[in-house]
Amino acid sequence: MEFSAIIVAAGSSERAGPGVPKPWRWLGGKPILRWSVEAFLAAGARTVIVVVAGDRISDAQDALADLPNWRAVPGGANRALSVQAGLEAIRDRAPEHVVLIHDAARPFLTSEHVQSLLDALETADGAIPARPVADTLKRGNEQGLETVSRAGLWQAQTPQAFRLEDIARAYASWSGDSEPTDDAAVLERAGGRVVLVPGDPMLMKLTYPEDFAMAERLVNPSYQVRIGQGLDAHRWGPGTSVWLCGVEIPHDQTLMGHSDADAGLHALTDALLGAIGEGDIGAHFPPSDPKWRGAASDQFLRHAADLIARRGGRIVNVDVTLVCEAPRIGPHRDAMRNRIAEILGVEVSRVSVKATTTEGMGFTGRGEGLMAQAVAMVETPA
Repeated sequence: MEFSAIIVAAGSSERAGPGVPKPWRWLGGKPILRWSVEAFLAAGARTVIVVVAGDRISDAQDALADLPNWRAVPGGANRALSVQAGLEAIRDRAPEHVVLIHDAARPFLTSEHVQSLLDALETADGAIPARPVADTLKRGNEQGLETVSRAGLWQAQTPQAFRLEDIARAYASWSGDSEPTDDAAVLERAGGRVVLVPGDPMLMKLTYPEDFAMAERLVNPSYQVRIGQGLDAHRWGPGTSVWLCGVEIPHDQTLMGHSDADAGLHALTDALLGAIGEGDIGAHFPPSDPKWRGAASDQFLRHAADLIARRGGRIVNVDVTLVCEAPRIGPHRDAMRNRIAEILGVEVSRVSVKATTTEGMGFTGRGEGLMAQAVAMVETPA
């Protein structure tokens, strides 16, 4: 049976924690979005439509450039509008053409999943994978908790299969009084008959921060812990502010350097690069290259984090120590931790920033410069 696929990847991923939206995070050495595109192509999809946020079209092109038979289109303000944008992209297909609609955040799709849906669609208007609810369900109310019967309840998954004309007409007739939680609900309201096929725990949806670590464990069950350290120092010069750990601090001097001279981020970048044996910051961003003159150091740190993610690794924790007599670091510590966590895409609890002095000794004690040290622990596939 000939079919096309629509992968919905335009959401903001607010529940997933800090970092880029889910489709663009790395899993097993490739973007999460790519897993589903490859699976649909392997299952014989005629076309794969990838629905992404308007500012992510180029990211899709980078992630999928070497794959055939796919196209990226901009999505809408919610999932339903994004699905309709995907349907519009294949409106030239025959009315009976089959379309499978899938969440990008379910990367472990297989050809077997696709085939079971195609087989079920032979005798129904729609087909979805689903698993019976196993956990006890509770509903919260003003009086407390109420236990809800799970009898007859199913956990719907994706992809969900329909004929193009049926699902397009169903969406066109949706009243708009609420947002559908899945595509089967739209067809059901329009009077279509939807059948269930056995779901699969591997079709889990990656939603919360801990889900990504679990998914990485499934892809790479054997991990090794690696530790890197970094050190950087810059001299003081004329200025009115200084960048430290991604935060601009008003000061009567600034640090001198080819980039923004953020010694904290430079030391941390070297620590992460060292943990995976990727040399130092100068090897990746040579100070002799005018491209990096005055550059913001957050891009250096993000590059190191990206290299770790491409290896299927994850950052366990990082620890930065700033050595200086001034400025005072304490009032800015939380902002620094939050900024580093944002750049690395990790929880702020995994980030430590400390400060100390040398009690007047050495070049930092004499106020000639500032030094930063950093240690990072990462996990990578063995």
